[in-house]
Amino acid sequence: MKIAVPYENEMIFSHFGKSKAFKIYDVADFKVVSTQVIFTNSGGHSALSEFLKENMVNCVICGGIGEGAKNMLDNFGIEIYSGVSGLADVAVE
Repeated sequence: MKIAVPYENEMIFSHFGKSKAFKIYDVADFKVVSTQVIFTNSGGHSALSEFLKENMVNCVICGGIGEGAKNMLDNFGIEIYSGVSGLADVAVE
């Protein structure tokens, strides 16, 4: 499973559509086995949703997210957990 978190300075970035980076977590047997920070060209929720689909993300943990982004991620089969704040690593654990 791959979990993506909009990321800035170890924290969950507060707005999905304006995120410049995502921290991607590879999870197996309920444990994080690897992580990487991937920088985006931003581009809004449409481009970011496509970016996550292309990176085979299964789940997004984020702060604020608009209906357009929710709909796109849902159409791609990506689960969304919104309204989350704080340290990205803690949220994924």
